[in-house]
Amino acid sequence: MSSNIRTDLALEATELWREGVPAGADSISAPIPGVESGEEQRGKFRVTTVKVLDERGEQALNKPRGSYVTVELDALIRREENAFPDAVALVSEKLRELMKMVKSDSCLVAGLGNEAITPDAIGPQTIKSVLVTRHLKQTMAKEFEFFREVSATRSGVLGTTGVESAELIDALARMLRPSQIIAIDALASRKAERLCRTVQMTDTGIVPGSGVGNHRAALNSATLGVPVIAIGVPTVVDAATLAVELARQAGVGDLGETDFGEAGRMIVTPRDIDSSVHDIAKLVGYAIDVALHDGLTIEDIDMFL
Repeated sequence: MSSNIRTDLALEATELWREGVPAGADSISAPIPGVESGEEQRGKFRVTTVKVLDERGEQALNKPRGSYVTVELDALIRREENAFPDAVALVSEKLRELMKMVKSDSCLVAGLGNEAITPDAIGPQTIKSVLVTRHLKQTMAKEFEFFREVSATRSGVLGTTGVESAELIDALARMLRPSQIIAIDALASRKAERLCRTVQMTDTGIVPGSGVGNHRAALNSATLGVPVIAIGVPTVVDAATLAVELARQAGVGDLGETDFGEAGRMIVTPRDIDSSVHDIAKLVGYAIDVALHDGLTIEDIDMFL
């Protein structure tokens, strides 16, 4: 995979690998060593599943082994009829498949990122739409017997709290003993058209800040002791990555990050990022609610929130 391109999406990692296939080969269908991938059209939305099976796959895509499910939500951005409820249903379905939870399992939902910086606010904004029930299950068990026990936190960022997200979530997990952790964070994409209209879910956990080169401690089953599902939404493109991508589309020669100087270190985000983050964070939050609580509808969530 080209070192000039920065992306958090497994879908894009497979695209980059295939773009590197020698001329004359069938790059679209070329098998990636140690990787299984496929796509399907679900109504208005395209779903791509990438499974990194072994060490060969990890090296090919630079991703830890596990399953990556990407839902592309262009119909939602176009405000097509019933796009929101259809998207919530689809994302929640794929999330359930990754979680594999039973009725008695509990869940801790963690919103990662800095709410004061809009492109990094996906995690904290999503938490606003997550139904927390742990306190209700403890005080009104009968009334809430059909709900799963859910707690939530906004971890903040190291620069404002002095605490690593992994440290905070690990401490909470030790106290609450959840069966599952869901971590939500902003990601980086290679393509501007995927910003705020793509959701990636994976059972491999997450390394906060990796998309913009600011790696923090990992959140995964190895570090936290429980399964971690990561949900990510790309909100930014690295400027050098965007320049390389646009140059490639224009047929310009092979460029690298060093060709752009200081400008290449900038981060690019859409002009309507405020409304876009608000909308997709609400979608992710509702999808988490539907995935965690059997029989819950969007109307129910609206009422409870």
